[in-house]
Amino acid sequence: MAGSLSNTAAPITSSLAKLQALNGLFAIYKKQGPTSADVLNTLKDTLLREAGVENSNSRKRKKQWLKMGHGGTLDSAASGVLVVGVGNGTKQLSTMLTGSKKYRAVGELGKATDTLDATGTVIMEKEFEHITRLDMEEKLKMFTGDIMQVPPLYSALKKDGQRLSVLLKKGHQVEAKPARPVTVYSLTLQEFQPPCFTLDIECGGGFYVRSLVDDLGKALASCAHVKELIRTKQGQFTLQDHALHEEQWTLENIRGALHHCTEGDQRSNSPKSSQTGAQQLPGEKRKSSAP
Repeated sequence: MAGSLSNTAAPITSSLAKLQALNGLFAIYKKQGPTSADVLNTLKDTLLREAGVENSNSRKRKKQWLKMGHGGTLDSAASGVLVVGVGNGTKQLSTMLTGSKKYRAVGELGKATDTLDATGTVIMEKEFEHITRLDMEEKLKMFTGDIMQVPPLYSALKKDGQRLSVLLKKGHQVEAKPARPVTVYSLTLQEFQPPCFTLDIECGGGFYVRSLVDDLGKALASCAHVKELIRTKQGQFTLQDHALHEEQWTLENIRGALHHCTEGDQRSNSPKSSQTGAQQLPGEKRKSSAP
């Protein structure tokens, strides 16, 4: 994700100096379609062009003009909050990976896909007419609290340095990762209009909504996949209040939205210390910590 430019060094403009002086975290809106890495590279290119760095190509640059990373991959088909670290803020991104996140997911009963979402191929169809709202609400209790979850095969998890999803697309045989402990703080059924249903989820790090919906379908003696997925909150950053849309990706807007940190302001990477030591976001009233 780090980049460089062409062989010709660009002059350090006032705007570039201000850009390179940024240190902290902020949130952007990731739309459906591109990968999280693609969105981050587009953001970097946009900011570098504004700073006067021409012909920027963040995937090919060798000189790193701007230190930037994101705090947790969103699937290509998903949208919502993507937390970005810039400068020393990249050292705080691990708190975003392990911290609390909120999602709104639309699932579809009766069809299972190989990717567990709507981008995949349907591999199974089952009856779903027997499922009631009460049935689903009762089964959701099984997936609340500290649970064990098997990650999807199509995921950002790696084997021998390569993502499982990439290996599968190349035709390699991939074994499922073992079940691992994850935490679901809250899980509520918002809408039930079979075959579709809508869930609100708050969870900790390492949790896969696609696996939840797949497991829920099986628990209801049917099958299901994720039709739509939106991350509505990550850490202190909410979709409504903090996520900058692409037309807002300017130095001025990011400076105004930045959750500042200094080189000496690097705290522990545990979720607890990220909550207790977090600074108030610009324009935000102090809120209680997430569970």
